[in-house]
Formats: sequence, structure tokens, C-alpha cells
Amino acid sequence: MSKKLSIKGLVVEAQKPSGEWFTIVHGVDVEVKAGEVVALIGESGAGKTTIGLGALAYSRPGTRIVGGSVNLDDVDLLSIGKNQRRKIRGKKIAYVAQSASAALNPAIKLGKQVKESLKVHEILNPNGWDKRVMELFGLLDLPGPEELADRYPHQVSGGQQQRVMTAMAMACLPDFIVFDEPTTALDVTTQVEVLKAIKDVIRKKGTGAIYVSHDLSVVAQVADRIIVLYDGKVVENSRTEDILESPKEEYTKALLNAVRSVPEDSSFVKKDILPPKNEPLIELKNIYASYKRSSWLKPLTENHHILHGINLSVYPGEVVALVGESGSGKSTIARVMTGLLSQLSGEVLYEGTPLSPKVKKRSLEHLRLVQMVCQSPDTTLNPRQPVLEAIGRPLELYFGLSGQKKHERVKELLSMVELPSDYAYRYPPELSGGEKQRVSLARAFGVNPSIILCDEVLSALDTIVATSVLDLLGDLKKKLDVAYLFISHDLATVASVADRVVVLYSGRICEDGPIEKVFSPPYHPYTALLMSSVPELKHGWLEQILDSRSTEKKDDTGPIPERSMCAFQPRCPVYDKTRCEKGLPPGRNLGDNHVIYCHAELDRLPYSRSFV
Repeated sequence: MSKKLSIKGLVVEAQKPSGEWFTIVHGVDVEVKAGEVVALIGESGAGKTTIGLGALAYSRPGTRIVGGSVNLDDVDLLSIGKNQRRKIRGKKIAYVAQSASAALNPAIKLGKQVKESLKVHEILNPNGWDKRVMELFGLLDLPGPEELADRYPHQVSGGQQQRVMTAMAMACLPDFIVFDEPTTALDVTTQVEVLKAIKDVIRKKGTGAIYVSHDLSVVAQVADRIIVLYDGKVVENSRTEDILESPKEEYTKALLNAVRSVPEDSSFVKKDILPPKNEPLIELKNIYASYKRSSWLKPLTENHHILHGINLSVYPGEVVALVGESGSGKSTIARVMTGLLSQLSGEVLYEGTPLSPKVKKRSLEHLRLVQMVCQSPDTTLNPRQPVLEAIGRPLELYFGLSGQKKHERVKELLSMVELPSDYAYRYPPELSGGEKQRVSLARAFGVNPSIILCDEVLSALDTIVATSVLDLLGDLKKKLDVAYLFISHDLATVASVADRVVVLYSGRICEDGPIEKVFSPPYHPYTALLMSSVPELKHGWLEQILDSRSTEKKDDTGPIPERSMCAFQPRCPVYDKTRCEKGLPPGRNLGDNHVIYCHAELDRLPYSRSFV
């Protein structure tokens, strides 16, 4: 008998602060067969995650399932006891959370967390646990599996955390998996590999999946069917090809129209006059950084470095984008800038003044001027404190505001980010992902900074909400003349907001220049790889890109290059041993402050995104 997950007439209610209950999911049906992927799409608040959790007969605090059934192999999970459900969750049906940083235990090493479900469900024997972990880490293209298993969550990038979460769900090889935005935090090249891994597991193991996502380009690559949701109700339910090619409902058409793509040439770039480049607002000079610390017993080596000689400047009013794969050092640069991570060597300068490597030793004024908005607001907003306190504390710290003056300023800031003033009295769990990110922006803008470091601020948002937040960032930049360091793996978004782009690979800068130059040929080979990896809104794109790359002549099985050489050489399609092993690639200025760090001659550089 074929295995099947069947949700019938699911009704979920949520509780208002007043104690009143109201319906957020209205009688939804979802059916998933073995080896089938059903995608749930819709904007923030549509009920996607609520339904996904409902597939495990689970409801978040403040919500409750009041109707319907959830049948897994003819067993209604809603009608059995809690202990029976615990035995099924993780073993027969598993869940990959959207926010890995909030889901992973910060005090337990990653390898041990993945082995936990194997131990609980008595899968394999203890000798086989480590082998299963290494197999899964390898399948998900995690670098240095043994070393990574020995790290804590905060010691890896957001994309790596997300892949560890996926490994945890796959550990017991369950019959069904609920993927809740599993590639949200991933860069485009890693996303391709993770999507491939997900499809391989589904094909080889016959695993069924519910795939929750706001990214239609990704959904187009993995889903057999798509269910479009709005306000907890099904708007449209059809085969993926039918949804993409001939959507019936206006809301579905709006979702499709909101998908951003990287244009094929530089004509999309607005040739706005940039601020005169006199003195940088903030500058990194020859920065080396690591998450490990040396001791006389274990001195640091170059292989422990995350950043290698980074030189980077941001000028007043400028938007500089950092792009690159997970683990390339993007967030590490932001942490060094803010003093959250002390550099091993080099300097951070603000308007020519050296800043202390440690945040505790920086002046209040410098702390105020350099603000950061993190990828996951769930990890930066205290769930037990109202929005009034979240936004108000910096106002007290930097300006001494209190009482009524603080209340009025918080309401002004909420209005500035287009939230009602009564949100001041709400708590973060009562807000959607987009609303929480707006609160984070209000908190950062409220102290009148000169630069804001935006670390993947749109990655957890659906396309419609992300577009509105992006417009908000643009409006606030014009009004307040603030500079941005915009960290993102979404190249389409970068193309629409950045003045300048810095491409990072393995802790080094590959390319640096104006947006219209970096996103036009000739490309650095790694830039071409990134751009060719942006998913297209076309069913079957993933297979096409994987087929094209399977013919590449590259050797990524050999030893990692020495840090005194080009780190990208094992993956580079224009690699030449006689040329590329002479040392670090030189910086070659192609004009207009566009620098490419590559050994290849100009006529050997990629002139097409399909080059790789």
C-alpha cells in the first residue's frame, strides 16, 4: 500500500491579546503521496507555516487546531496521544524550520544535535551515528564535515546552519518531510546543491514533502503541485506547470509578477550621480579575522582565517552590496565593522578614526553611528518584551529619552516604517516576519545612524512583503541620507538597490566595482557562476543547470589550494596550472574603479553567464 499524508478540513485558531480566538486557517485540504512534493505558497500571514506544522499535528503557542484530520498511513495524528505523536515525529515525518538560528541549540555542537534524533528513535547503533552525520553533511555540500560537526551554531554561517537543520530532518530517513523555507538563508550556488539533494532524497527514498516557500522560482524546481494560499484559504491548487504557465486567479498572477530576476544587461541600472568620493565613511584596511583564538598550545594557521586581507570602503550615502556563497565571509565583515568580532590584524576606520576591535571599548557615539539589522529578527527581538521596549531602549541609551517623550518617538518610528502606532504594545510573537523586520529597521533608524549594515534583511520575507520593505529602505535612504552595507545572496535584489558590488569567495575579494560593471561582461569566473545560479521561473531549470555543470572540466576533489594561491581554482573553468599557481591573483582595474582579481587574461574571462 502506497504511503500517503492527508490533511482534511484543517481549521486553526489564534488568540488575540484580549483572549479572543479567531480563525487563521479555514478548512484547508492537502494531500501528499510518497515521492511527491506539494508546495504551499503565499505572502506572509497566509498560513503556510501553520499548515506545515499542522501536518505534524502541532500548533505554535497562541494557536490551536480545532478541526479536521491529519492522516499518516491511515493514523489520524490528531486523535492519538502526545507520546505516540512524539514517536512518529522525526521518524516518520520530520520538519525543517525556517529559522535555523532560532531552532538550533546554541550550547550543543552541531554533530551532536544531528545525532539526537537517531538516538531518540533508536536508529542504527552508536557506531553508525557519526557515519550517518558525515554522509548527510557530504550530501548537503557542507565544507569540512568533521570539523563542522565539532562547531557550535554561532560558529557557522546562516546558510550552513540551514543545511545542518536539513540534515537533522533527514537523519532518520522519514517517509515525509515538511520543508519550511529550507533555502531561504542560502546563497544561489548552495541553493542549487541543496535543491538537488532534496530532489535526490525524494527520488531515491520515495520521500513525500510539503514545501513551504515564498520563492516561486525555487518552487518551480522542486514541486509537482502548488497550492496558493491567502488569508488561510486555498486560492488555487494545480500542477506546477499549469500554475506557472496559465494561472487562473488574480492573486496567483500577482505573486508571479512579484518575482524579481537579474536583467540580462546593465541597462537596468539607474545612472544616479553618486556622492563625491572624498573620505570614506567607514573603511576596512587589510583585515584578517577568525572565530578561533590562538594559544601557545594551538597557534592559529591561515586555514583558521575567515577573512584574508580584506580592504573595503563605504562612502557617505552609498549602497555597497556584499555577495558570495554561504561561508564566504559576508556576515563576518559586518561583525568586524560593528566590533562584535575582533579582527586578528588590520584596522577599522570611521571617517579616518581607528575604532577599537571590541564593541565594549567603542564610544557610545560610534556605536550609534554604525547600526546593524540582522537576518533573523527572531534572534534580536526579545519575545518577552513589547515593541515599545525593543525600539525604546536605544532611545534611552543614546538620547536619554524616557516616559512620554520615548513613547511619542517610538510611535513616530513605527509610522516611519509603516506600522500602526498600537504595535508599540504588541510582542514579537504576535507579528509576522515582515512586521518584525520593520520593527528591527525602526530600532536601527531611530538612533540616526550614518550607516546601517543590512545582513540578509529580506531573506525570510515573501516576495510581496520583501518588495515593500525594499521600497521602504529606498525611501528612508533618501529622507535620512544613510549609507548601507547590503549583505545578500539575492542577486536580483542587489541589482535593484546597490551602487557598488563586492564579490567575496573564501574570505577574499574576487571582484569590486560599480553595479553596472560587475553585472555586465566580462565577468570574474566566480561572478559568472553566481549569476548563472539564480533560479529562473521555469520548470526544469534545475535539471538544465545541473546537466550543464556536469560537463565542466574541474577538479574539486583535490587538496584545498594554499592561501597564497587563488582559492577558486578547483572550481574555475579557466584554470591554468602554469598561470594560476604562481600566487594570489592580481587586482586588475578594468576602468571606472572596476577591479577583478584573476590570473586569466581579459579575453579568457567569461562573457556570458552560461559560461559556467
